[in-house]
Amino acid sequence: MAEGEFEELLARAAERGARRALADVGLEGKEAALDIRDLRSLIEYIRFVRRTAVQTAVRLITTGILLALLAGIAIKLKLFGNGS
Repeated sequence: MAEGEFEELLARAAERGARRALADVGLEGKEAALDIRDLRSLIEYIRFVRRTAVQTAVRLITTGILLALLAGIAIKLKLFGNGS
């Protein structure tokens, strides 16, 4: 078998295998490209939400620590209470 024929046979086999793999996961037909774009968008949004959640948690923890420090300073300086 000539090298060109072998490469053509290999290319057809790879294309058939790829089509079969996509069909096995339900990504076949004319809507497949749209489905893949939708999946990529969904993954992008999930990453965005995860990043935003982490940033929010860090901000909440930082704010809590700062408030605790301020409360400690206020108590130490006796800014609250009966003034004794």
